[in-house]
Amino acid sequence: MGNRHLNIGLLAHVDSGKTSLSEALLYTAGAKRTLGRVDHRDAFLDTEPLEQERGITIFSKQARFSRQNWDITLVDTPGHGDFAAEAERVLPVLDCAVLIISGTDGIQPHTVTLWQLLEMYHVPTFLFVNKMDLPGLSREALLSQLQSRLHPGCVDFTQPDEESIAMCDEGLLASYLENGSLTPEQISTAIAARQVFPCLFGSALKLEGIEEFLDALADYAPVQNYGAEFGARVYKISRDPQGNRLTWLKITGGTLAVRSPLAGEKVVQIRLYSGEKFTAVDTAEAGMLCAVTGLSQTYIGQGLGTEPDGKTPALQPVMTYRVKLPQGYDTTRAVGIFRELAEEDPLLQVLWEERTKQLKVRIMGKIQLEILEKLLSQRFSLEVSFDNGQVVYLETILSPVEGVGHFEPLRHYAEAHILLEPLPLGSGLQFDSVCSTDSLHPQYRNLIMSHMREKTHLGVLTGSPITDMKLTLVAGKAHVKHTEGGDFRQATYRAIRQGLMRTKSCLLEPIYSFMLTIPQNLVGRAMTDIEAMAGHCQLPEAVGEFVRLTGTLPAARLGDYPEQVAAYSHGQGQLQISFLGYAPCHNPEEVIAAAAYNPEADLENTPDSVFCDHGAGVNVKWNEVENYMHIPYTTKAPL
Repeated sequence: MGNRHLNIGLLAHVDSGKTSLSEALLYTAGAKRTLGRVDHRDAFLDTEPLEQERGITIFSKQARFSRQNWDITLVDTPGHGDFAAEAERVLPVLDCAVLIISGTDGIQPHTVTLWQLLEMYHVPTFLFVNKMDLPGLSREALLSQLQSRLHPGCVDFTQPDEESIAMCDEGLLASYLENGSLTPEQISTAIAARQVFPCLFGSALKLEGIEEFLDALADYAPVQNYGAEFGARVYKISRDPQGNRLTWLKITGGTLAVRSPLAGEKVVQIRLYSGEKFTAVDTAEAGMLCAVTGLSQTYIGQGLGTEPDGKTPALQPVMTYRVKLPQGYDTTRAVGIFRELAEEDPLLQVLWEERTKQLKVRIMGKIQLEILEKLLSQRFSLEVSFDNGQVVYLETILSPVEGVGHFEPLRHYAEAHILLEPLPLGSGLQFDSVCSTDSLHPQYRNLIMSHMREKTHLGVLTGSPITDMKLTLVAGKAHVKHTEGGDFRQATYRAIRQGLMRTKSCLLEPIYSFMLTIPQNLVGRAMTDIEAMAGHCQLPEAVGEFVRLTGTLPAARLGDYPEQVAAYSHGQGQLQISFLGYAPCHNPEEVIAAAAYNPEADLENTPDSVFCDHGAGVNVKWNEVENYMHIPYTTKAPL
């Protein structure tokens, strides 16, 4: 029997030594003969010119090595908050993760963001506390911080204390008290269930604690059981230097062979990558990460075979920028280029506004914008610039409502009733159907469900995308002769907009968590600034000669404050921010007034319906639709 497959992701906040750890692991495991360094621009996984130039990881990459009876694929992810979405995309295909903590800095805002993502995707996690050779907190203080701020199940595994491990779970404790010890399988199972989080300490740069860390991974890594039927999850789309489109998969069941039909096409080549180089193989088996060529329609998060599609990403872009193209540049070609990049990074959202003939992009932050600008120049010889950008607001609803859309011009017919219900913040959009097949053929029901998902539906306050609600098809009606597929697209879009018009909406804004380290004499200035930005600050914490402030603030108010901190502290202050999520807007009246959005004048997203009267289609205003609709409300109107 061959080795088992283990896929490990490296995650960290910026400057924690993640690249140094990946180099140390590969070197110690024998996969490399020399140690690379970020500052020497020879790190094994930071191979892109942009990464070497900036000294940061931008794109996730992988390396392969073996340890004990494991074939391990190490997936390196970006540490900068602007590229956190790249890290999130990898999480569903990991068997476990390694979260790296800087021993000199402790837990940072982005560390908490990553921890929340690991929890959301239920990824078993090991922690490596790096830079222990430098002055900083003691091992005991760091472990206490991990237990209090991340999880009480964080246990020092440098010399595993079975009693401490047993205290993490009642079942483990009962077994320990009965037998006097725990088996490696029991510990591994507890790690897989996210009850225990092994913590190891060392220095990646000096190769201290690396052997012990590799041994802990090999001894206690979760063991996966895969089915015999083929399944796979798409987690990345990229292109090789020759321009071939690569679909990156985790095989979650069965095997995949060259020339196999997949997603309506055929697999031409299967590649196992390690750094920039790959090995072409005839088959890939369950548990393996591979890249395949020959597929042109796959997308990130797609499930293949028995694997379902993945969930909507938690991280969303928070800024919109208008693209300034070179004079006379073909806009159609430009849109195609941007959409190719968006295919590789779904959180690079490309917006082409036909009415204004403007190309816009939504991204996470300024660093990502700078990288995008250089990527366009290097890869496509396209020199662009961007405007100052605007915050991406979202909209949700405060109470449920049933929306109705009717589309009946001459020789067309469709009516759809969709229930809109508010969900907790951060839930995204969910879709369901309770429409009886007796009243609507499954073909039409499936069409409506597709139309509910395919469009970015806009709210009625500022025309911002909607979120945090459940959309349920509750009723629908077709005509035996006159209904065509496109009719239900019109009915669906109009039903959602009509529902939004009939209920009360709430404007949401992106929120950052921040950590501001500042000289003691500047604390008053900093706290005044945060209050002026509508932020909230916790009690100051003394850190030597400095003070650390933590809290939250609206992304819209951040502006150039990082540069201001550097200026008024003469370079001594440091502001770190991390996207926290969306919350009710702190100044909705001001934002709504500035947007000056009229939902009834937005004809591309109309809430009105079309009914047939004397052989012609007649437009009926949204607030009069209930007087004309052909199916009664299935719920109270309005709820």
